[in-house]
Amino acid sequence: MFRKFLNPIGVQENGNDSNKYERIETYAAEEEIMLTDNNNKKLQPKMAKDEDDIVNVKNIRDNTRKYVVACAIFASLNSVLLGYDVGVMSGAIIFIQQDLKITETQQEILVGILSIVSLLGSLAGGKTSDTIGRKWTIALACFVFQSGAVIMALAPSYQILMIGRLLAGIGIGFGIMITPVYIAEISPSIARGSLTSFPEIFINLGILLGYISNYVFSGLPVHSNWRIMLGVGIAPSIFLGFALFIIPESPRWLVMQNRIEEARTVLLKTYDNTKEVDERLAEIQIAARITNADKYKEKAVWLEILNPSPAIKRMLITGCGIQCFQQISGIDATVYYSPTIFKDAGIKGNTELLAATVVVGFTKTMSILVAVFLIDKLGRKPLLYISTIGMSISLFCLSFTLTFLGDQRFGIGLAILFVCSNVAFFSVGIGPVCWVVSSEIFPLRLRAQASGLGAVGSRVSSGVICMSFLTLSRAITVGGTFFVFSVISALSVVFVHMCVPETKGKSLEQIEMLFQKGSEVQVGGEIEMGDAECLVQRQ
Repeated sequence: MFRKFLNPIGVQENGNDSNKYERIETYAAEEEIMLTDNNNKKLQPKMAKDEDDIVNVKNIRDNTRKYVVACAIFASLNSVLLGYDVGVMSGAIIFIQQDLKITETQQEILVGILSIVSLLGSLAGGKTSDTIGRKWTIALACFVFQSGAVIMALAPSYQILMIGRLLAGIGIGFGIMITPVYIAEISPSIARGSLTSFPEIFINLGILLGYISNYVFSGLPVHSNWRIMLGVGIAPSIFLGFALFIIPESPRWLVMQNRIEEARTVLLKTYDNTKEVDERLAEIQIAARITNADKYKEKAVWLEILNPSPAIKRMLITGCGIQCFQQISGIDATVYYSPTIFKDAGIKGNTELLAATVVVGFTKTMSILVAVFLIDKLGRKPLLYISTIGMSISLFCLSFTLTFLGDQRFGIGLAILFVCSNVAFFSVGIGPVCWVVSSEIFPLRLRAQASGLGAVGSRVSSGVICMSFLTLSRAITVGGTFFVFSVISALSVVFVHMCVPETKGKSLEQIEMLFQKGSEVQVGGEIEMGDAECLVQRQ
């Protein structure tokens, strides 16, 4: 008598029932064959394969993990550019004002215009990435930003500085749109949440590096220190240029181009066994069949987005809504204008102001690591609840502190504490989860353009907030401005509850089913290959 004990190496949650799991990988190398004699007594177990095979299987798994993580890290270097710009401009603007003698309105435009202009890159990024590929769109973003950074560092006047700022904004627009899409399309389902949050990690790392750069170079002459601060931002894009020789093209884009064997080669590097590769490839081909169907040749993607079906409309509300709430709760204003906030709290000298911003940057960067570990364990929606509720409380307390306890030592300490708690709650939840969800929920045929539209909402919201912060603060005080942000953050809790589904543990093709009419009534939320085929027929 033979009994096989199959040891699954990994499991993936499938649906909302925590007791329902889908086996992902089972290796014959780990099958143990149990022998019995005539009395049904167990004899010495015999391994189906020798120990060397087991070691080889484990090595394959380790190499696969390392390869996918390396691709996510390299692709996320684009996000360092955005983070560095946000962080460095908060301090550089102090010295730019002193050197170029710009007005307060010019400061607001200089800070906020990058977010507004980046929408051009985000809008163009969808079509560009469908045409030249996800990988080379990342390369284009890198080149455009580099050009802008060089012009800013060498700018002799405010006008030239703005030209560089415009180019940098377009490059960042390309980058923030394509990076989450690329990582979501190359990642295994079981780790997609963690890996897709990498861009947010690198944004936070860039912010911290920008704050540190401000502090380090603030002692140099005013004419040169801000130029060096801005010029250092070129470094990450140089590393990204080398990384393009390592990272592969998105397998889903390759399937859309009917380059099936190339897609399978990439999937073999990102999944542990051929069975899982074949299953994923079949799912992607079904999804891509919709994209390449004759009826969609007649109906442009943008026309479908502008005149959406009920399911697509729900996706757009979720994806664009969460992007907008991420920004209108004031996170970029908090980061860009943190020296202004701390000055209003009572800190006087530039060195002390910039040192306080480093504390904020360090807190923000450390907090994002919490999200990376929890996003595929706890889920997207619980983290969003924790984040939005925590931000609402922090923003209200910051408003109270700035209004009633300003210019007191105790008030300064509380202001720093509540700014840090606000950015910490942001980084634990809505910061990374926003990009994860918006890159997961759209069908393959719309993913690039719809994600770009969501990024446009994020950048426009950021630009409007940043370009009006100083004016609004002068009208209703800094404390009053943060009270408004706390109310908006409270509204985001309601939005999360009503509009954001849980996507943990589902493939991109399964997530699409969540938004289809009647998908919620499927038992345990399970979605099988047959359901995906039905989806094609319904389309």
